[in-house]
Amino acid sequence: MNAAVTTESRPRLSARMTSLWIGVAIVLVAANLRPAVVGVAPVLSEISAAEGLSSTAAGVLSALPVFCFGLFAPAAPWLARRFGIERTVLGALVLLCAGFAVRSVGPVALLFVGNVMAGAAIATGNVLLPALIKRDFSHRTGVMTGLYTMAVSAGGALAAGITVPVAQAAGLSWRGALAVWGLFTLVALVIWLPQTRRVHRIGSTGGVGGLWRDGLAWQVTGFMGLQSLGYYAVSAWIPAVFVGRGFGAEAAGWLLSLASFVGIIGSMVAPMLAARYRRQRAVALVITGVSALGLIGVILLPGGEIPSMALLGLGQGAALGLALTLVGLRSPDAPHTSQLSGMAQSIGYMLAAVGPFLVGVVHDATGSWTIPLLLLLVLFVPQAVVGVLAGRDLLVGRKPASQQA
Repeated sequence: MNAAVTTESRPRLSARMTSLWIGVAIVLVAANLRPAVVGVAPVLSEISAAEGLSSTAAGVLSALPVFCFGLFAPAAPWLARRFGIERTVLGALVLLCAGFAVRSVGPVALLFVGNVMAGAAIATGNVLLPALIKRDFSHRTGVMTGLYTMAVSAGGALAAGITVPVAQAAGLSWRGALAVWGLFTLVALVIWLPQTRRVHRIGSTGGVGGLWRDGLAWQVTGFMGLQSLGYYAVSAWIPAVFVGRGFGAEAAGWLLSLASFVGIIGSMVAPMLAARYRRQRAVALVITGVSALGLIGVILLPGGEIPSMALLGLGQGAALGLALTLVGLRSPDAPHTSQLSGMAQSIGYMLAAVGPFLVGVVHDATGSWTIPLLLLLVLFVPQAVVGVLAGRDLLVGRKPASQQA
């Protein structure tokens, strides 16, 4: 009997170990989805000074990878159907490593090219990792989405906080400071390699076009886009705002890092909280309100940057977690999740790319940081509205989520 029990337990143990490895690999890949973008912010002033970039040009540099998140997101489901989801993610990691290499050498034009490559790679991970979670962890969606978004926030926090100190300690220029993050991506690539022995192609559900007429899909997309717009605008320019108030570049970077680290808490808790309820309307309102309070503090309370950035980071981290959770909760299966994720992140990130660019243009026009920050504050109103609508107990197609099989 003991031998029989041992024999029967081996497949279960093997399955658990496989799930654990997949979970670790997903978390490591997720941790690489923000450093390529957020790591630019702490050295943006140095890049602008060295290369003679205006605030508008620097805004384009910051917005470019976010725009690419949206531009290349629709290709991810197609690639996953053609080559398999695991191999597509591997290809994205290879492209991300190449993007780090390209933007760390040569003229400033290659910095823009490298940002496009990094943006295309991250777009693929943004779309496909939620589908992987839906497929492989369907009964633990809240926990795995929480770990996923926590890893995304943690990667951004590390990039914001240690890019400048590491560069100073190693005597690196801004190019070297950005290139260091490519080593982190190499680690994720090595851990991900065993996944490519499996080839799982995501089935077709008629394409993203089937969601274009679905109001719920647009509401999820709107929430994804507006919370991302605020996050990337803040990540790109808040260090410059604080430098303008007399902070050093390292201190300004640490304030952004503080927001990102506190955001880890929000990004972990929000998905688990949202997954407990059939409706997420109140969660969306509270999260948006916390973000708004933090930004109000940044605008009106000079000297109170630490608590203000902590509140802002908590709200923005939770908003990301909720946005990704809504993609899964509003979808009946992995193929629908992939399609909704592609739509939400394609349109959403194109909207988000307006944020860094808009802040740069308004700052150039007014010479002030207050007006662009007030514009970002106003955008929390539509974010709350679409969050409430996306938080209803429905699936794409208007079937109540509680009635799914």
